[in-house]
Amino acid sequence: MISKLLIANRGEIACRIIRTAREMGIATVAVYSDADARALHVRSADEAVHIGPSAAAESYLVGEKIIAAAKQTGAQAIHPGYGFLSENAGFAQAVIDAGLTWVGPKPGSIEAMGLKDAAKKLMREAGVPVTPGYEGEDQSVERLQKEADAIGYPVLIKAVAGGGGKGMRKVDAAQQFVEMLQSCRREAKASFSNDEVLLEKWITSPRHIEVQVFGDSHGNVVHLFERDCSLQRRHQKVIEEAPAPGMDDETRAAICGAAIRAAKAVDYEGAGTIEFIADASEGLRADRIFFMEMNTRLQVEHPVTEEITGVDLVEWQLRVASGEPIPLQQADLFIDGHSIEARLYAEDPAGGFLPSTGALDHFDLGVEGRIETGVEEGDMISPFYDPMVAKLVVWGESRGDAIDQLAEIAEGVEIWPVKTNAAFIANCLRDEDFEDAKLDTGFIESKLDSLVSSDEADDAIWQSAADFVALADVEEHEDLPIGLRLNAPGVLATTLTHKGETRKVSAARSGPDLAATGFVDAARAVVFSDGQSFTFERQSRGSGAAAAGDGAIVAPMPGKVIAVDVAQSDTVTAGQRLMVLEAMKMEHALTAPFDGTVTELSVSEGSQVQVEAVLAVVKPSEE
Repeated sequence: MISKLLIANRGEIACRIIRTAREMGIATVAVYSDADARALHVRSADEAVHIGPSAAAESYLVGEKIIAAAKQTGAQAIHPGYGFLSENAGFAQAVIDAGLTWVGPKPGSIEAMGLKDAAKKLMREAGVPVTPGYEGEDQSVERLQKEADAIGYPVLIKAVAGGGGKGMRKVDAAQQFVEMLQSCRREAKASFSNDEVLLEKWITSPRHIEVQVFGDSHGNVVHLFERDCSLQRRHQKVIEEAPAPGMDDETRAAICGAAIRAAKAVDYEGAGTIEFIADASEGLRADRIFFMEMNTRLQVEHPVTEEITGVDLVEWQLRVASGEPIPLQQADLFIDGHSIEARLYAEDPAGGFLPSTGALDHFDLGVEGRIETGVEEGDMISPFYDPMVAKLVVWGESRGDAIDQLAEIAEGVEIWPVKTNAAFIANCLRDEDFEDAKLDTGFIESKLDSLVSSDEADDAIWQSAADFVALADVEEHEDLPIGLRLNAPGVLATTLTHKGETRKVSAARSGPDLAATGFVDAARAVVFSDGQSFTFERQSRGSGAAAAGDGAIVAPMPGKVIAVDVAQSDTVTAGQRLMVLEAMKMEHALTAPFDGTVTELSVSEGSQVQVEAVLAVVKPSEE
């Protein structure tokens, strides 16, 4: 058995692997970039090695540095997690050539499934059903157009080296084909250094069904049933569940049998996933499920399979990599209950799903369910890596039970000032069609407007903010941050500003029945409700920072101050530029709200600021 393991990854998957390794008595080594120097996976491992700058291309994607770290620490094996180098056959071979154990499939298996066109040919030969299409070597525009016309529209163009939703274009009509082909090739070239494509028939009511497989070096291959990953946004999975709703025994036997044949065709060892696209226009049927691709690694959504089978897939990976056979035979595996996972991302759905980075000043995911995360309160969400904050996982005796549990967890998420998709997740789960399992991969896009919650505070949220402030003001140490719940009457009034609107709100005289939590400090009140956070600037009370309505200049998002045009005590006019904030690769000019004097200036050129930080205060003119 492996005694020391290096994890060539970061974030929640590194923490996940460390947890199982520790339970097995295996010492762990983390690697980290500059941005991750104080990350949770670094703090959790027994040892940690710095491997370079923040950019993944200079750290986590440099195989030589990772192998050197393993040798430096005496690690015997390398687990790649998922993403980064996990499906890089060259890296896998380099690990083996260095005399280390590779916790994953053989390099030849990775290579065989690495290009979608070659994989489809191999699967066809193995008797695995594949989507009708074209995977030929002739990549001329004329030939591809001809094949697309023959397949019939809509048709899907896919980069042969693609992954993660990149290098894919749907073409609805012949006259769009050339333009879409060129766009797809540009993206594929930039992302994968390979602009070759294949064509597939577009499935009208597609569901994304995948099967977890596992092989060992003794010739054993088993499946651990299927997962449904149909809830996607721009080809990125958002919610996954197991088993797939509506799956009957005949169809399950067919798809899982096909997955076993696929794994055996490449002499597979370790954990892998065979992904299928199902034409669900008439429900799930055995003759309407087609092979898409194989992921030769552990999947992000593996916890739902663990929840319904009782298997620790990471433990299996480590045992199989150590030369042991798979711990269970196919007859020993069965489905128990239902599990659903949601990916909690640091993004702003109301702002077009832009990434939201910065410090997690307040971070509370509750205590229910299974939480897989790589961050804690006070940690940073970095712009350098995937914006996933956590995976929220539940198990229930029925699908309905699991849905209710997960929706409640999502609605209870408290994160600030970073924005998240928690409310979006809850809305997906509460949607009537989702509850009725009326699913396909276009579900989210077709309902996007109804699934994205407004970031404007309603009257009840304003009232909650006023109540929190009133409760805080009667405390002896009113200027200290105080966590609150609505459990007592307030008697005061306060002036608050939210997103440019200022109101004077009287606190309730008796405790209102509102499902909200929050906290208060000297400058603001923050209310959490149904998975969202709402920030209210407080009116100035002497030496404290002013509320936005009293002239506070507040950072609209995390960023860097690249210009400051005024100094403290300067007189300014309404609309005059005070400073420039660079955020999300854009420049944002912050201006004076009215004629007045700059009474406070808390930043200088080069300052890094968090969202909602008060950067300056303008006191209005006497007139």
